Amino acid sequence: LEFSEHRKPTQIFAHGFLTVNGEKMSKSRGTFITARSYLDHIKNPEYLRYYYAAKLNSTMEDIDLNLEDFVARVNSDLVGKYINIASRTAGFINKRFEGQLNPSAHNAVVSEIKASANVIAESYTEREYGKALREIMRLADVANGFVAEKAPWVMAKQEGQDAALQEVCSDALEMFRLLTLYLKPVLPKLAGEIEQFLNIAPLSWDAVAASLTTQHRINAYEHLITRVDIKQIEAMTEANKQNLQATPAPVPNSPQRHAEPQAASPETAQAEYISIDDFTKVDLRIAKILNAEHVEGAEKLLKLSLDIGEDKPRQVFAGIKSAYDPADLIGRLTVMVANLAPRKMKFGMSEGMVLAASDERGGPYILSPDSGAQAGMRVK
Repeated sequence: LEFSEHRKPTQIFAHGFLTVNGEKMSKSRGTFITARSYLDHIKNPEYLRYYYAAKLNSTMEDIDLNLEDFVARVNSDLVGKYINIASRTAGFINKRFEGQLNPSAHNAVVSEIKASANVIAESYTEREYGKALREIMRLADVANGFVAEKAPWVMAKQEGQDAALQEVCSDALEMFRLLTLYLKPVLPKLAGEIEQFLNIAPLSWDAVAASLTTQHRINAYEHLITRVDIKQIEAMTEANKQNLQATPAPVPNSPQRHAEPQAASPETAQAEYISIDDFTKVDLRIAKILNAEHVEGAEKLLKLSLDIGEDKPRQVFAGIKSAYDPADLIGRLTVMVANLAPRKMKFGMSEGMVLAASDERGGPYILSPDSGAQAGMRVK
């Protein structure tokens, strides 16, 4: 593009690798998970859409599918926070008021949720999906706080509270409508089912300005999603192990046979043990790559400028030229050895070492911390 005098893209919409439980997918561990296996056991693909979106940002960081965290996040965020708003209030509207709403003229929580529309839209536009979902779940917490404070299940038992009960539940369902609108890019199928339940037209972003009105009638509430049981995860991983065992052995000298990974080389074998005292001597720090450039006359080196929270950046020469374009590294976080003695090299002083992985299967691959890590944090 550059040499043809076309504009180069400012960003590329791509993601890093997917790991499972912090490791590469492994058939022997049951973590080589296929889409079919997931659907056979977990059923709902939007759970996975939500989990991935909650971890995605505008960089090419790897995504880890931690199966226990997946269960906890789906059950906590989607069932315990989001759907909980409707499940605790819709029944009163259906049973006591024949599905008819009567929201208040002004509700502070509804106003707060509406006020976040631009922030959430901007996060989606900038591909900061995790940031968008964190804000949406914060708002869900606020909505649940409103429901818990008003306690419609208590009001329903008190005489003379029908009007207040109808108003509280109507306001809660308006909050639920807004949260559904915000989540629709990630959960389109669920949003469609909720649109039918609320008896409203398909939601678009400009519907933030609208509201559920007095006299509007909703349809009967039915369970929308269910919790994920850890036993479903266990069954899925076990099924993947069994599928591996059922795979016939490859014929000698066949292409499949030659495609098998070879046994671990001495390079990947277990190294000698060290004591915890030895390990604590190594000062590992999160480093932000401020700049990266080629080194004239060096075949393998890139010159990096690293921020590890000190007054001035560190200069480090790293042997990763074969794997990375310098421009792709700028702004990334990695891990470096901060207390390695400075080394005078032909091209200048190297003030540390960037950690990278490699063996006969490929590399080097520089290490990247999980989202939330900040430059200067110690790795321990």
